[in-house]
Amino acid sequence: MIMMANIKKIRHPQFKHTEERPSGRKPSWIRVKAPNSAAYGETKRLMRNLNLNTVCEEAACPNIGECWAQKHATVMILGDICTRACSFCNVITGKPDAVNALEPENVAIMALKTGLRHMVITSVDRDDLADGGAGHFARCISKVREIASETTIEVLTPDFKNKSGAIEILMAAKPDVFNHNLETVPRLYKDIRPGSVYMHSLELLQRAKEIDPLVFTKSGIMVGLGESKKEVFKVMDDQRSANVDFLTIGQYLQPTLKHAKIDRYVTPDEFSEYKEIAYSKGFLKVSSSPLTRSSYHADDDFQDLRAARIKTIQIG
Repeated sequence: MIMMANIKKIRHPQFKHTEERPSGRKPSWIRVKAPNSAAYGETKRLMRNLNLNTVCEEAACPNIGECWAQKHATVMILGDICTRACSFCNVITGKPDAVNALEPENVAIMALKTGLRHMVITSVDRDDLADGGAGHFARCISKVREIASETTIEVLTPDFKNKSGAIEILMAAKPDVFNHNLETVPRLYKDIRPGSVYMHSLELLQRAKEIDPLVFTKSGIMVGLGESKKEVFKVMDDQRSANVDFLTIGQYLQPTLKHAKIDRYVTPDEFSEYKEIAYSKGFLKVSSSPLTRSSYHADDDFQDLRAARIKTIQIG
């Protein structure tokens, strides 16, 4: 008799009958060194000892070696199983486990032990929960404030679709940065982000700013999925209409051969062009490069955001 514990979990059941879609060799500007520093190992042990998941690992982030060497890890709360099945994402799809009630305290202990000035808390989608996990986000924020009071907090949230009152619950906990990624242009949502609605995500960002005008709002997209430059510029305009302060743009990288295929590798010069145009549209901060990810250099970027706001106030 085969025990259930020995049955290998299918990470991406949505791709069970999907053929492989190879994207070709990565250009030189994409390649990174494998993580091997002592600090990387220490960070990994701390996460396991505290029973914490990280999006760095689950999403196969290319910057994990650099970030973890500095003990900068993005905590992924509410488990490691997502209720959505986005074709760009490496996180497991399936039926989630029960919420860990000890997680908020463990997140705060992690912030204290690593000495983080600025931490990023993200999560899987939890469509199975009445509030989409907003209350758990709020408890994590409150616990970090209690145990690691010097640490500023950035949340990278799911869309809380059909979860009335969720954003209000989260924003009542007063994060320093509210981040929700649009991920791609509206035309590609059906294939890349099924289950999500572009306008709903945009409205979530706007609502966060309405609730707390002083919170920094942030949103990112991937490029190289088949979008046009005109579509990217329109997303920028939509974000500014929603008063988004900080834009991130990075190259989409295929987690497995069954995930969405890379349409092309966007050149560093094109990323520089996107950055220049985004600043001209009024963003306080723009990070645009092949390896840019939502949490990449989040600490330094937060300091830049603060400085940019002060400068804007002084000029005004």
